[in-house]
Order: sequence, then structure tokens, then C-alpha cells
Amino acid sequence: MTLRRRELLACSLLSALAPAGIARAEPPRRGGVLVVAADTEPRNLNPALVASNGVFFVASKVIEPLAEMAYGQGGLEPRLALAWEGSPDGLSVTFRLRSDVRFHDGTPFSSADVAFCALELWKKHQNLGRAFFKDLEAVDTPDPSTAILRFSAPTPVQLVANALPALTAVVPRHLFAGTDVLTNPHNQKLIGTGPFRFVEHRPGQFYRLERNPDYWGAPLPWLDGIVYRVLPDRGAIAAALEAGEIDLAAFSAVPLADLKRLAAVPGIAVIDKGYEGITYQLTVEINHRRKELSDVRVRRAIAHAIDREFVVRAIFLGWAKPATGPVPRFDTTFFTDEVPSYPFDRKRAEALLDEAGYPRQADGVRFRVDLLPAPWFEQTRQMGEYLREALKAIGIEARLVIKDPAGHQKAVYTDHAFDLAIGSPVYRNDPAISTTILYESGLPPGVPFSNQYGYANPEMDAVIRAAARALDPAERAALYRRFQKLAMEDLPLIPVCEFTFLTVARTRVRNVATNPRWAVSNWADCWLES
Repeated sequence: MTLRRRELLACSLLSALAPAGIARAEPPRRGGVLVVAADTEPRNLNPALVASNGVFFVASKVIEPLAEMAYGQGGLEPRLALAWEGSPDGLSVTFRLRSDVRFHDGTPFSSADVAFCALELWKKHQNLGRAFFKDLEAVDTPDPSTAILRFSAPTPVQLVANALPALTAVVPRHLFAGTDVLTNPHNQKLIGTGPFRFVEHRPGQFYRLERNPDYWGAPLPWLDGIVYRVLPDRGAIAAALEAGEIDLAAFSAVPLADLKRLAAVPGIAVIDKGYEGITYQLTVEINHRRKELSDVRVRRAIAHAIDREFVVRAIFLGWAKPATGPVPRFDTTFFTDEVPSYPFDRKRAEALLDEAGYPRQADGVRFRVDLLPAPWFEQTRQMGEYLREALKAIGIEARLVIKDPAGHQKAVYTDHAFDLAIGSPVYRNDPAISTTILYESGLPPGVPFSNQYGYANPEMDAVIRAAARALDPAERAALYRRFQKLAMEDLPLIPVCEFTFLTVARTRVRNVATNPRWAVSNWADCWLES
């Protein structure tokens, strides 16, 4: 498919946005069960412990954060917190909480729940919170509606606000305190404050949620319930949509090659909004414990062997952009392209490998590696196939190792049983939330989607620490520009391209893509035409 044809397809898809992506004047209708495709089943569904979009997709309807992203000025909408204010010295942030909220088991929500989650879950166990909340030393609760987070080092309120949607899911203290939080049954049988209550999960079949009749945001939600049908095969998802068996598929679960055909089906719309706050990157993760890969010349050679334009064109069918570094272009506050670059150049790659002392042997192979493509996206799997061929062209033989999602996560982030992996980290509004954790050293094994690569650079760590504590926005931006330059000089991992997602929905589904994290927000205002 040529780029021109891709542009024409994009135009045809965009013309289909109005039926589902733009709210009409008619009032919402109460009732109905929304049937959604789910292509993975996370082992732990508690977003207070695992902040990832695979978890949020289901859990965000049940368990709420302090605030959610929003379109428009300010960029945030209150959820469990009504307001927040940082102290001038950056050592505390005061939250005013809702007073009319109950958990699904009837227990009142209060500041004690926020304090417990912050200190015992987000700070100690959450994959992203371990780094983000490392300076959190106490949470004061002068009354049930006030929580004051106190930090041992200056923490910019800008940063705290940016982290609220992804890092501050609140679960009930009374069900987790005094237990082994990692094995607590409520990590799967969720109880929260959200618009939907968790009913059941039948592995390999479905998750079922029902309307919370006591939701603080009444008259919301409009839906009677949500059913997530487990459909790991993406071709089956497209077929189920076409047959009317499901109403919606998010996160580009429908193969990109099927979009043009589906967009032409009456009653189906393709929606390209609702993901602006969760831009992903396709990356090559590198195990620095492997002697060959600990040499920056080898990492640069691998970067030169990748044709990013081909990846965008052939794997993403044009629905992506080549990456220049760890911060995506859309973040105009922090992004810079004044960083080292590695254009596609096989001759340069071969020269770097020779210089590093890894010549081709008699069989033409310089050395061999195990390559683990992440199984959660069609594009990460396809990138594994492409990278194997790209490496073969410069004399590196890669053996593809395919695992299920749980096995892949354990191999890469706990056991470090990989040489190269294809990852898809998400950027969440601020480098300190989910990006610098990929570069900061000293994280314990088992923290998913973090630097489990054996990479350690004192200068990088110092820049990351300074940026996380800089109260002046201009100083923070300058430090993150330095961070990007260091990242692309050292290449602890290789950014390939940046991408977001598409939703395919039947046009009877209304109020789709109403915020920049819509797929992982609470869907309280979503409704179905009769």
C-alpha cells in the first residue's frame, strides 16, 4: 500500500467519526449491556499495584483514581479528589476529597483509604509508583475529606497532577490492610468506588461488570453493565464486530489491514480519538548483562540496522511516526529532536560491529541472541519478525522466543531471561511518570515495564533525580531535554516509532472518546441506542 493510498484510507476513516465519536443532541438512554473485546487477561487486575493499560481497560470502570484526564484547559477532571494544591516548597500536596462516596461493599471512602494506598501500595509495590512515590514519607489525614501527601524532597505539583490519572487508583483499606497485598483475592475480585461493580471472571471466556446503583456520580452510569469477551485472535474480533456479536474493540484490536473494509460496513465507525494521553512507543529492549550488548557500539549498530520508515509503512500501515527519542512529539513541553540519530545504514552497522570486535565468522554470523517480542500487540509481534531479518542482514542471528503475556513479563522483568525484546512502553503526560523508569538504575527485579536491562549510568540517574525535584517548569524542561540527549547517546533501549490506537465500534455506542484516556477511563457517560 502506498503512502498516498494510506492517506486516502485515513480520510475515509476520519469521515466515519461522527456517528460514535461525537455526541449528538439527543439525551442519553439508560440501559443495555455493552459487549467489548478483550484480547488479554492480566494476572493482577488491581491498578493500585499494576499501572498498565491492560489492567486499566477493565479495572478503571470499577476502581477510580483521584483525577482523570480531560480535553480542554487544565487537562484534568476530578474523580475521588475535588481539588489539590501544592505547597510553595514542594514538600506537600493537599487533596480535598469527595465526602459522598462508598465502596461497592457499602463501606465509606475516606482519606484513610488514600493514605493506605499511597504508602502501602503505590509507594511499595506499584510498578510505576515505586519510583514516582519514592520520596513520599507520610500522608496526613486531619479529617475524612482531607489527605496531605508529604514528601522528603521537593516534588513539583505539576508532576503530581500529571500522575493522578494513572498512578492513584484507590482500593479499600479495610480489605487490604493486614494482608499480603500481592496475593489478596481482591486483586482479581475487584471492589472500588466506580460506576460499575465487578461480578465475575470466567477465564478464557469473559469479564462481567454491572451498574453500581449507588454511584456518587448519579444519574450515571447509563449502561446496565459491560461484558468483556475474551478474544485473543484479532481476526475473530473483526468478525465478531461485523456479525454484531460485540459492540466495541479498543486499542487497535482490529487488524489495521481490516480497517478500510470495516469502515465501509453500515453501523460501524472507526474512531481515532481518545488515546492522546497514552501514546506508545515501539522499542527494542536490550539486556546489558550480555557482553556483546553492553557495548554501545553494538547497540548503535542495531539502531542503524532498523529502517524506521519501513516499520511505519509496513507494520503500522502509516498509523505511526518514527521516534527520535524517549519523549514523543506531541508533548511540546518536554520534547526535543536535538539528539543523536541513527538513520538506516547497514554499512555503518557492520562497521560498528567490526570495530567492537565481532567480525563475521565462517558461517557469516557474528553472534547469536534470543529475541522476545511482546505478545500484547499485533505490531510488537510483527516487529519481532522484522527485527530478526534486520539483524540477520548485519550478521546477528536472532532466535524468536514467543511467550504468553504472563510468561513474557516474567522472562523480561523478573528473570532477565532475554537478550533483546520488543517492548511498547506508554508515555503518560510527563517523563517522570512512566518513561524515566525505563532508564533509572537500582530498581528491584519484578517491576514490570521498567529498567530491568542492567543499564546503569550515574549521570543519567542524576539528571532523572534533578528533574523529578525541579519546581521551576523551565528548569524541568531543560533537564528532560538533557535526559533525551543522554538516552540517545547511550541507547539503553532503542526507540523505533511512536503510535497511538484506534477504536472500532458499532454506531449505536455513544459517547466514545470523550477524554484523552477514554479506553482506560470509567465509561460512566457511555450509552447505547436502542
